[in-house]
Amino acid sequence: MPPMLDVSDAVRAEIGDEEAGRLLAGENAPGSYDCTSCRTPGDTGREPTSTVLFVGDETAVLAFAHSACVPSQVVRVSEEQLQGAVATITGGQNPAAGADAGTLGGAPRQAVLGVTCGQVLIGDTLHPAIVVEPTGPIARPGTDGPGDDFLPMLIEEGFKPVADVDTTPGTVDGWSVLMAVGQLHGILQPPPEGTTQPTSWWQAHQPLDVTEGWRTAANKNHTVLVYASPHGTIGQQPREDLLRDALEKSARRGTLVAAAMPLAGTS
Repeated sequence: MPPMLDVSDAVRAEIGDEEAGRLLAGENAPGSYDCTSCRTPGDTGREPTSTVLFVGDETAVLAFAHSACVPSQVVRVSEEQLQGAVATITGGQNPAAGADAGTLGGAPRQAVLGVTCGQVLIGDTLHPAIVVEPTGPIARPGTDGPGDDFLPMLIEEGFKPVADVDTTPGTVDGWSVLMAVGQLHGILQPPPEGTTQPTSWWQAHQPLDVTEGWRTAANKNHTVLVYASPHGTIGQQPREDLLRDALEKSARRGTLVAAAMPLAGTS
């Protein structure tokens, strides 16, 4: 009996019709696997299974997930991110829940961003959130002045000022949050003019672990709220209640912007 596999057109285009045919016939498909999204066991002979192709700069890795968790898709990551995913497939901190310093793309110099993951309660719903704060002022590309243009540049990209943390931020076109193998890898921005592939706005130095609650909320909502504030306003808060308090204070000062972003890859 052939496996219950779904190979999307995007995955087929990457691996070719011949390899896709072998997978669907069961020649190269595993019987059992660990879901690349929820990390629990799966069985291609008993339950619908998605093929998920991670594509790096030089290599690609085919993984499998419950179809109920994620659809079959191609996830484009850097080679470094792919090697981290491979180590997790084959193979801390309490992030109000995870914290990391990564790089910010597009600035005239590599700026370091502090990133904290936590859940934000809006109404009766817990939302997975990422809070971004630079470790220093961010200059506008092409300038070397002492000013901090971090928030104005984000507002130009579609982020909106937050006056009340109890209000869900609106979406911003073309941006997404990259998850792979249950870890946070980066925040993607729209592709440069003349290209079709999104680029990394922020990229984790190494894949960032998130709590089970954060991942569950992300799977449920398929959306992550991304908040950003200038240097010196939020800090690396160790608990979610302290993070919420810092967000509210930043909003009252008029120094908080946010946007809702869909998940790219698997959560």
